[in-house]
Amino acid sequence: MLDFHLERNGVPIYLQIRDQFRHAIGKGVLRPGEQLPTMRELAVQLKVDLNTVRHAYDELVRCGVIVVQRARGTYVADTPPPVDVARQASKVRSLAHQVMALATSSGVDPVEVANELLKVAKQRGSKR
Repeated sequence: MLDFHLERNGVPIYLQIRDQFRHAIGKGVLRPGEQLPTMRELAVQLKVDLNTVRHAYDELVRCGVIVVQRARGTYVADTPPPVDVARQASKVRSLAHQVMALATSSGVDPVEVANELLKVAKQRGSKR
């Protein structure tokens, strides 16, 4: 069972669910090919409306993070979606700005965060 936590912080619930899935996949908690809980199971576990979970799953499918196999279930995608260079650059910029804002608002030096991110990437075997 996934250990997702929802917060009342103004971020829509479906985005919190989507981001927690991405985080779990990124950390290796959920591995390629692993089956996910049904939308109904997750809705019951999180005590949210089924359509909220459906919206999160739809976003993950659209991004190529998960795949739905009719009558079999929903799984973490085996391979990441193909990269659109311009879109990838835009995502990187957006993430960098988000991390910068979060670090600054938390009183943390963004350079320290960048250095730690590089260390973690190297530990996880990043291509760069």
